[in-house]
Amino acid sequence: MVVYVDDMRRTATVRGMTRQWSHLVADTSAELRAFAVEIGLSLSWIQRPGTYREHFDVTDAMRAAALRHGAVAVSFEAMPALHRRLRERARAQRAGHTGHAQSA
Repeated sequence: MVVYVDDMRRTATVRGMTRQWSHLVADTSAELRAFAVEIGLSLSWIQRPGTYREHFDVTDAMRAAALRHGAVAVSFEAMPALHRRLRERARAQRAGHTGHAQSA
């Protein structure tokens, strides 16, 4: 399992603060949430919870903290491929759960 942080660095103003923002994602929701808590993010800041596109928007300072704690740097251009992989994994898990429930 891996946590990733992209290099989007889009300028946006949130709650009166203008910062550069990127995305923090992970292979699993549980891993993403645990990592977020570890680097000081509030779980209430999660974006698109419960979907394969679940992520946190992070400032440059939090991006640096994520990298220090072991997140893997990826390019913003690599994110669509990463999302496809996460979507396929989620579909496979749902199919596996469905198949298991039917055979029980």
